[in-house]
Amino acid sequence: MRSDTLDRFLWDLAARVPAPGGGATAGLHLAQAAALLGMVARYTDGERYAEHADAVLDIRNRADALRITGLGLAEDDARAFGAVGAAYALPRDTEEAKRVRTAAIAAALVEAGRIPAQVIRAAEQVVDLAERLRPIGNPNVISDVGAAADAARAAASTARLNVEINLAGLTDPPARSELSAALTGVDDLLRRADTVTDDVREQIRR
Repeated sequence: MRSDTLDRFLWDLAARVPAPGGGATAGLHLAQAAALLGMVARYTDGERYAEHADAVLDIRNRADALRITGLGLAEDDARAFGAVGAAYALPRDTEEAKRVRTAAIAAALVEAGRIPAQVIRAAEQVVDLAERLRPIGNPNVISDVGAAADAARAAASTARLNVEINLAGLTDPPARSELSAALTGVDDLLRRADTVTDDVREQIRR
């Protein structure tokens, strides 16, 4: 995915293949959100912003790391979904084969659910950064902080769907508990992202 052109990725996304899919797009939403914050931080420099230089540098460095994280999670999701498909394709012609197949499906679904759960946690970090950068960022590019918040919102919301669909196929209580815990607080995270966007719009109108 890192070396694909955007056109190639979109063709793959549109194709009748199991991956990439929504989970990969969640990771890319995350990476784009972080990249936008990195850009705004780089424009927030010079004497005018000297008072906030340390905070801006910290935001920039964290945003750069989260951009890399998002892209990695997009790739991980595509691989994990491939493993789910492979598990469902295992033979089931004997009772032993059925047991092996069932166990493989369960393990693959748990792993496939863990990746979007990581996207949710990383999206929360991006929203944290957007909240910090919005009041101090260069006003000439402040709309991109709102765009970053919207992209982080999309990452979290899309990732939640992918956790939920993997949860639907699980019966193991510990696995269900683990993935269910990842969904806690998502609604609040989406509201926080919306608030950043609303604050940016209000700032633009002033």
